Amino acid sequence: MGMEYVTIFMAWPYVNGPLHLGHVAGNCLPADIQYKYERARGRAVLMCSGSDEHGTPITVTAEELGVHPQTIVDEFHESNIQSLENLGCSWHNNLDSRGVEFGGALYNRTTDPRHKELVGALFIQLLESGLLEKKMMQQYCAVGDDGSVKFLPDRYVVGICPLCGEDGARGDQCDECGGTYEANELLSPRSKIESDSNIEVRDSEHYFYRLDMFQDDLSIHADSRRKIWKPNVRAMTKNWLDMGLRPRAVTRDMEWGIKLPDTGDDWNSKRIYVWFEAVQGYYTCARIWSERFASQAGHSMGDDAWKNWWIDSSESSLKHIYFMGKDNIPFHTIIWPAILMGLNSSGSDQLHLEDNVAANEFLMLQGGQFSKSRKHGIWLPAFLENHDPDSLRYYLTIIMPEGHDTDFRWRDFVEKVNNELIGTYGNFVHRVMTLTHRLENGESNPLKHFDEPDQHSDFFSSIDANIQAAMDSMERQRFKESLRSVMNVAQSGNSFLQKAEPWKYLDKPESKERDASLSALAACWRACRTLAILTQPFMPFQAKRLWQMLGERGRVDETLWDSANSFDSALEWNPSLPSPLFSRLDLDEILMNEKSIAESNTEGDNKGIPDAAGGGKYIDFEDFLKVEMKTGRILSVENHPDADTLYVVQIEDGPNSKRTVCAGLKKFYDIEELIGMSIIFVANLKPRKLRGVVSEGMMLAAEDSEGNVRLLTPDGDLPPGSIVR
Repeated sequence: MGMEYVTIFMAWPYVNGPLHLGHVAGNCLPADIQYKYERARGRAVLMCSGSDEHGTPITVTAEELGVHPQTIVDEFHESNIQSLENLGCSWHNNLDSRGVEFGGALYNRTTDPRHKELVGALFIQLLESGLLEKKMMQQYCAVGDDGSVKFLPDRYVVGICPLCGEDGARGDQCDECGGTYEANELLSPRSKIESDSNIEVRDSEHYFYRLDMFQDDLSIHADSRRKIWKPNVRAMTKNWLDMGLRPRAVTRDMEWGIKLPDTGDDWNSKRIYVWFEAVQGYYTCARIWSERFASQAGHSMGDDAWKNWWIDSSESSLKHIYFMGKDNIPFHTIIWPAILMGLNSSGSDQLHLEDNVAANEFLMLQGGQFSKSRKHGIWLPAFLENHDPDSLRYYLTIIMPEGHDTDFRWRDFVEKVNNELIGTYGNFVHRVMTLTHRLENGESNPLKHFDEPDQHSDFFSSIDANIQAAMDSMERQRFKESLRSVMNVAQSGNSFLQKAEPWKYLDKPESKERDASLSALAACWRACRTLAILTQPFMPFQAKRLWQMLGERGRVDETLWDSANSFDSALEWNPSLPSPLFSRLDLDEILMNEKSIAESNTEGDNKGIPDAAGGGKYIDFEDFLKVEMKTGRILSVENHPDADTLYVVQIEDGPNSKRTVCAGLKKFYDIEELIGMSIIFVANLKPRKLRGVVSEGMMLAAEDSEGNVRLLTPDGDLPPGSIVR
């Protein structure tokens, strides 16, 4: 068997907001750990994912803000890539540093023209193969007073769940109970954007993919993966198969998305459904990587380099590993394999089916699910502004929801970082480094005079056993199990060091015990080298720092795990004084600074303090003081040139000073009503561009239970620019 080709696929996050820690624990972090590990095993690895930019969550957010969806996806695509890079993820490595033949990574986007072109070609291929059929389906629509009809995709409609009675359920799914249902089963449906619209269910013709034709093949395929998939993956897949597969719509009535290719004028108002399109991004991403990076870098197969990772061959071995949250399991064990089977039945190249679908359960927050739409989460960009990325990577790996939901809590985060990461691992490394630097040294490692690896075979055997255990766990995508084995190396190192007590003999050259004790210290130095290699997939920043402190040559991210037990290699040296790998955390300081979660995360520390009014969350007084509010006077109002719901408002905000604010007030005020009005606005809000117009603040308004909005005005005649206290 030749080269091992591994492809890592990460579920594509919607870009209707910043990434939160639920995304990180569910798929972003495990995918990156696996990618780094596969490289450390010497395999050729390609990692593919990107921004899912055509989902209805994006269009809902855009309409609520009165901007075009492209504005939303452009902003958050770039910020999400930056956040992932700040977390230490490998998406910036488009080409592997070992050479183009070893692969690389691409974080693409579904608005990419080449992605659209490839999706269109696959649509035609499946259509010509008889795997797509036209059918009528019932779909929600908003009917205007003039008889106009606007079809509403699922997330545009909310109502009462027919299964659990929860108000606020979406058009086809309830987040509260997890149930799914047909469009006409939702009770009291209403538009999420325009709550007073008249909602009806009407027929609309769409293309459907013949999932039912793959029932038997998918059952056989799932059975072949029974020993690989986790119980949650097996169970959910079995449930879908037991219910019987039916044709599933692959088009939707909406304007934002990929247009249907060559299907006639009657289909111009329809787009390819995002569930059908987004999973194809795994395939299109690999092809785009080949065309834009591998071919340009001189890959021997040029634009066809992707085939090394996708087309089964007797000359190499392929492995496909997918990472996602549990809500995406059926899309990767039923729908995507069925699409691949359909393509394989009508094409000469046989595309590789998934090996493992490493779906995690949910990371919870205060017992509730992370949610962009509900603004319930800890956002990755904000977290990384205040905290070390490796500490987050460690904590989220140790509590990773691999088999059941887990909960993020600040107290637990602080305790695990301080007591485990620093108390065990960081403490061991720092003791070994500082003790060694206390010895007389020159240009070489002072421990080389005491280095006798053969005298510590039991210690090295225990390390070797943990290396093997960590590898075995990683081969099965058991990340916290693997990291525990790595931490066991540090734990045994601490015990070994404590027993040897080298600090007693640093300044006693005449002592008989000195040589044996410092020989043990040399063994611990070797254990630190092992730890730098093994921790690199989990905590890349500190691994690089430790590698440099050890004076090791080359790059730790190119060092194979197979060399982690090279206990007889030369002892390298860096004469620079070592520094701690991590800083201890203070819970009180964190809770004082974190506005994303208030004191409720201290698990009972706030007993006796009532909940905030209306069931909301308290914010710290210091956070409130950051908001600067002033009075202003509206000078002029114009219609926004590219947004139906927005006005462009000129505000006098002080003596001889004015600013522009975009406001979604068209439904509530005529232009004449607004001119001359005294208002209150947020003065220190970061300016942002809304549909091409820069908005430099936000006017304060109140909304009643009926959805009516009125601006807040000061009591009395105050000059513009007066501070609101």
